[in-house]
Amino acid sequence: MNKINLKTYKKLEIPKELKYLLKKRANHTLKFFGFKNSMLDIYITDDEEIKHLNSTYRQKDKPTDVLSFNINENIGNIYYLGEIVISYDTALKQAIEYGVSLEQELTRLLVHGIVHLIGYDHETSLEDEKTFFEKQESALAMFN
Repeated sequence: MNKINLKTYKKLEIPKELKYLLKKRANHTLKFFGFKNSMLDIYITDDEEIKHLNSTYRQKDKPTDVLSFNINENIGNIYYLGEIVISYDTALKQAIEYGVSLEQELTRLLVHGIVHLIGYDHETSLEDEKTFFEKQESALAMFN
């Protein structure tokens, strides 16, 4: 069974139902990719915190929508994939910009982060980018 931890940063208030939905969708996505005994940490934060992380780890001094931090190690009998950090502020802006619900945008960012954690990258080559987004879209299709 997959273990999904979801935490919010500072005093960010997210409805309990949305947290539950994101954890459930993370679990479905992991199962879709064949992970049945893994662990994943998800942090929902604000633009200020994700900007700090983006600057520290990617040398980009601006907010971003999602960051993934691979751990990829066994902890006992559980495979720890890593951490996903999502900016609630940016997700909200992008949901409005793309004409989708906040739930849909948070799900897209979550799946995007998971695809990174399982070993795909869209910034290395055009072929890798194509593969990455095919994986992402096939997983997102479960939720439509």
